[in-house]
Amino acid sequence: MRHRPGEKVPRPPHVWTGRATNRAQWFLALTGAACLALGIALAVDSAWESGVAPLAMAVVGCIAAGLLVLYGTLAFVHVALRVDEECLEVRCGHIGVPRRRIPLSDVVGAEFVPHVTPRHWGGWGYRWRPEKGTAVVVRRGEGMILRLWDGHTLTITVDDAESAVRVITGLLRPRSPGQVL
Repeated sequence: MRHRPGEKVPRPPHVWTGRATNRAQWFLALTGAACLALGIALAVDSAWESGVAPLAMAVVGCIAAGLLVLYGTLAFVHVALRVDEECLEVRCGHIGVPRRRIPLSDVVGAEFVPHVTPRHWGGWGYRWRPEKGTAVVVRRGEGMILRLWDGHTLTITVDDAESAVRVITGLLRPRSPGQVL
């Protein structure tokens, strides 16, 4: 498409995307699948000689444990981060749930963190600790901390976190704490 001299050329929106993956959680997902398969095998192949109640409890327990472990691991096997000129969006797992969307107008700043560990947050996943804030931790390694106007923080493990911090700080508009947009 050609533009006339003096005509304003629309600028394409700036979008940064990043991701972090934890391949070790695939082993846990296999464990969940094995529990699920065991529950199904018990239900189908059992002679039900030990009684209905004990076997039903074993079947339901194995299936429930398998589904919980599968969801818990597949939901947090990776995190995807998307930053554009309006907001930052964090999506977890293959179906993108949980998802958190934060307008950049709510962000005070971003900081690179070279070492984020699941141990400091109480494990993998979407975590909250009163003294530290909220975190999405899928692996050990580099990450970033978002500081929000309301005083909360969000820590995210993501590859190339330094680049994400540069993009976010470059997109922030200065404002005073009492200013309404």
